[in-house]
Amino acid sequence: MTNVYSFDGILVFGLLFICTCAYLKKVPRLNTWLLSEKRGVWGVFYKAAVIGTRLHIAVALCCLSMAFYLLFIK
Repeated sequence: MTNVYSFDGILVFGLLFICTCAYLKKVPRLNTWLLSEKRGVWGVFYKAAVIGTRLHIAVALCCLSMAFYLLFIK
Protein backbone atom coordinates (compact mmCIF):
# COMPACT_ATOMS: atom_id res chain seq x y z
CA MET A 1 0.00 0.00 0.00
CA THR A 2 1.11 3.50 -0.75
CA ASN A 3 0.40 6.09 1.88
CA VAL A 4 -0.96 9.36 0.51
CA TYR A 5 0.99 11.37 3.05
CA SER A 6 4.36 10.06 1.90
CA PHE A 7 6.32 11.54 -0.99
CA ASP A 8 5.89 8.52 -3.24
CA GLY A 9 2.15 8.54 -2.49
CA ILE A 10 1.91 12.13 -3.66
CA LEU A 11 3.79 11.22 -6.84
CA VAL A 12 1.47 8.28 -7.52
CA PHE A 13 -1.58 10.49 -6.94
CA GLY A 14 -0.21 13.17 -9.27
CA LEU A 15 0.58 10.68 -12.02
CA LEU A 16 -2.83 9.04 -11.78
CA PHE A 17 -4.52 12.45 -11.80
CA ILE A 18 -2.62 13.52 -14.94
CA CYS A 19 -3.31 10.22 -16.71
CA THR A 20 -7.01 10.33 -15.81
CA CYS A 21 -7.43 13.91 -17.02
CA ALA A 22 -5.60 13.14 -20.26
CA TYR A 23 -7.91 10.18 -20.82
CA LEU A 24 -11.01 12.26 -20.07
CA LYS A 25 -9.88 14.80 -22.64
CA LYS A 26 -10.35 12.14 -25.33
CA VAL A 27 -14.01 11.56 -24.36
CA PRO A 28 -16.03 14.24 -26.17
CA ARG A 29 -18.89 14.66 -23.69
CA LEU A 30 -16.59 14.79 -20.67
CA ASN A 31 -14.19 17.09 -22.48
CA THR A 32 -16.84 19.77 -22.91
CA TRP A 33 -18.27 19.29 -19.41
CA LEU A 34 -15.17 18.90 -17.26
CA LEU A 35 -12.29 20.41 -19.21
CA SER A 36 -13.90 23.49 -20.73
CA GLU A 37 -12.79 25.89 -17.98
CA LYS A 38 -9.20 27.07 -18.16
CA ARG A 39 -9.18 29.08 -14.93
CA GLY A 40 -10.05 28.51 -11.33
CA VAL A 41 -10.55 25.19 -9.60
CA TRP A 42 -11.80 23.44 -12.73
CA GLY A 43 -8.75 24.74 -14.58
CA VAL A 44 -6.61 22.27 -12.65
CA PHE A 45 -8.29 19.44 -14.59
CA TYR A 46 -7.64 21.22 -17.88
CA LYS A 47 -3.99 21.90 -17.04
CA ALA A 48 -3.42 18.29 -15.98
CA ALA A 49 -4.98 17.12 -19.25
CA VAL A 50 -2.70 19.41 -21.24
CA ILE A 51 0.35 18.11 -19.37
CA GLY A 52 -0.76 14.54 -19.99
CA THR A 53 -1.29 15.03 -23.72
CA ARG A 54 1.77 17.15 -24.46
CA LEU A 55 4.21 15.18 -22.32
CA HIS A 56 2.67 11.75 -22.87
CA ILE A 57 6.02 9.98 -23.32
CA ALA A 58 7.51 11.47 -20.16
CA VAL A 59 4.34 10.72 -18.18
CA ALA A 60 4.31 7.13 -19.43
CA LEU A 61 7.96 6.66 -18.46
CA CYS A 62 7.27 8.12 -15.02
CA CYS A 63 4.31 5.75 -14.59
CA LEU A 64 6.44 2.77 -15.56
CA SER A 65 9.28 3.75 -13.28
CA MET A 66 6.88 4.38 -10.38
CA ALA A 67 5.25 1.00 -10.95
CA PHE A 68 8.68 -0.67 -10.93
CA TYR A 69 9.59 1.16 -7.75
CA LEU A 70 6.37 0.25 -5.96
CA LEU A 71 6.40 -3.40 -7.03
CA PHE A 72 10.04 -4.33 -6.65
CA ILE A 73 11.92 -1.79 -4.55
CA LYS A 74 9.48 -0.67 -1.89
